[in-house]
Amino acid sequence: MSGVGTIQVSSRSVEPSAYRRFTPRHARLATATMFPNSARLIALCLLLLAGSAGVWLYQHNSVEQQLVAERQKTEQLKLIVTRLSAERRVADVVVSEQGIAPGTGTLRTTLLFVEYDHNGEALPARKFTIDGKMAHIDAMVVKFAGKFVEDNDPLRGHSIALFTRLYGDKQSPDAAQHIDEPGTVPAVYRGADHRISEFEMDLWKNFWKLADDPAYRQKSGVRVAQGEGVWRPFEPGFVYTLTLENNGGLNITSEPVKGIYKELLHEHADMR
Repeated sequence: MSGVGTIQVSSRSVEPSAYRRFTPRHARLATATMFPNSARLIALCLLLLAGSAGVWLYQHNSVEQQLVAERQKTEQLKLIVTRLSAERRVADVVVSEQGIAPGTGTLRTTLLFVEYDHNGEALPARKFTIDGKMAHIDAMVVKFAGKFVEDNDPLRGHSIALFTRLYGDKQSPDAAQHIDEPGTVPAVYRGADHRISEFEMDLWKNFWKLADDPAYRQKSGVRVAQGEGVWRPFEPGFVYTLTLENNGGLNITSEPVKGIYKELLHEHADMR
């Protein structure tokens, strides 16, 4: 009896001790194995998240940059189209008198011709009297290559015109009156940048060479050099505006007289 009891006591005293010795060591091994794996998993997840965030930011920034580039390109194209299609006022014409000349039976029209300089300022009005009501206005026109117009080149950013003569439909062109006198510096260049004056005056001096010599035109950046004219009936009570397209030639439009031209006509009437 006592032997069996000793064995049982010994057995109970041995098992908890063995269990205590084994369990902490197993737990430590399991914990040591589990924590490094968890840390690696967490690190991998963080790395994947960081990578995904980086890719998203890169793609987002790339899309934004593409949108900005496209917007800039669109605005640039709009500006080019505007430059190519724009036109500027180069002269106004109004009728100050119109009627049958005494003793001739001929209808005569007196025109006030107002040119605008390179700064858009009106020059003093000049008076021309023609036979008839249909007036022909001739000019030499230089049109530059489109790339200069697109880039708004300071010298070749728009077509230029030099008015040469004016005559009525009841007159011969040989009887035409000169608008810009040959051999003189046109009034439109007064006060203009000397570079513009020198460059354009050289073109006018060599105008027909420009018209006939392709190599010279290309060297000067000129697309076309030619004579152009507009003509139409002129009536009292209207202002006729001559415009020059940046990449084209002369146009003429009309509208009822108003503003400064009413004053100009009153001044002219008082001077008669």
